[in-house]
Amino acid sequence: MIEAVIFDMDGVLVASEEVWDDVRGRYVVERGGRYDSAAQRAMMGMSAPEWSRYVHEELGVPDPPEVIDAEVVRRMVAAYREGLPMIDGAAAAVERLAERWPLGLASSSNRPLIDAVLESSGLAGRFAATVSSEEVGRGKPAPDVYLEAARRLGVPPERCAAIEDSHAGIRSARGAGMRVVAIPNPAYPPDAGALDAASVVLGSIAELAPDVVEG
Repeated sequence: MIEAVIFDMDGVLVASEEVWDDVRGRYVVERGGRYDSAAQRAMMGMSAPEWSRYVHEELGVPDPPEVIDAEVVRRMVAAYREGLPMIDGAAAAVERLAERWPLGLASSSNRPLIDAVLESSGLAGRFAATVSSEEVGRGKPAPDVYLEAARRLGVPPERCAAIEDSHAGIRSARGAGMRVVAIPNPAYPPDAGALDAASVVLGSIAELAPDVVEG
């Protein structure tokens, strides 16, 4: 029986992967590094310490990881203030599920970005627990962020359902022992192997309803 639902944020509630791609890409090029679509895919799911180190070590940006992290987050917050890219139907889906279960959020985004999205969208009060992967040992696809969200909710992981869009996120939630509802990101679709690990695959978040979560 499902006793709680845990959402991913980027690609599920907000169409932010494109924003991340643009912000990090511009920053990397400005600082003399190398950037392409493979870099964005490689960083999907990484925690802030992981991707900032990747930008420094693999993409050739000379700034130390902590400086990279701070500047990229500053630019992301500014982009969100200009216009939050909420996915159509995401807020309504959160409201539907909040009527039935306590909700958590397990995101690879930094804490300031999680707070900015939830406050700007008006959904902050719907989530009983939120976790950034920078607050746990390993980012997705490791299960750490989902396990911590379940712990904060006080619900065993195997009684949680996770709502995910990416290859790293699906594997993270499945590794935590959760039922996974996948809503593939059309711009950065998960690979077939990741989708095979999902319990159910939806075409859009508009299809997300309690009966789908329960299976």
